[in-house]
Amino acid sequence: MKLASLFSGGKDSTYAIYLAQKQGHEIKCLLSIFTKSEESHLLHHPNIQWTKLQAESMKIPQITIDSKSDNTNDELSLLEHLLKTAKDEYGIEGLVHGGIKSNFQKEKFEKVCSKYGLTVVAPLWDLEPEQYMNDLLEANFIFVMITVSSDGLDDSWLGKVIGTTEIKILKELSDKFGFNLNFEGGEAETFVIDCPLFSNSIKINRAEKKWDGYRGRFEIVDAELNYNA
Repeated sequence: MKLASLFSGGKDSTYAIYLAQKQGHEIKCLLSIFTKSEESHLLHHPNIQWTKLQAESMKIPQITIDSKSDNTNDELSLLEHLLKTAKDEYGIEGLVHGGIKSNFQKEKFEKVCSKYGLTVVAPLWDLEPEQYMNDLLEANFIFVMITVSSDGLDDSWLGKVIGTTEIKILKELSDKFGFNLNFEGGEAETFVIDCPLFSNSIKINRAEKKWDGYRGRFEIVDAELNYNA
């Protein structure tokens, strides 16, 4: 099928594209809603402006829209607008998204897509968390943690590239503190800097850490495609 992808730049939305392509689907465009703040219950917020570099590296057109509200219904209206644009311009037949266990997200996306006769494709749905995290590494996905907001996760994780050792530590912390290892509940968010979909990796030239004692974010201030690697 010809699909649009709801794209945030994190591991889940990027890996969903990777798996959808492996299943034989064609990703015609990326849909990114630039959320108002981190209070959104539906969408990813931090560093989303840098998805333009990922889109360029994947050579997939990106359709974006700015949100002026954190209200879920307002955000769904914007998604409707993006889907209509994608259907008109690219002839999409469905939407791929990186949901894993959130029935809230899944039901909202399915309802919006049904208005336009679009199929929802969720290749990560119900994956086992630890296996999924290791599958990302085996598929050569390189990603950094850009937010943390959970007991057990401190500012040392901000900006950290996640490898095998980090997954083992995160598994121990998730068992102890009860957060989702794959961060489905918003305990942390990620940003992909390289993967098999990219023609060039992303080089983060400058970033700033913001930490309030419980939660924090790694704000990318300057980045570019790495043409020398």
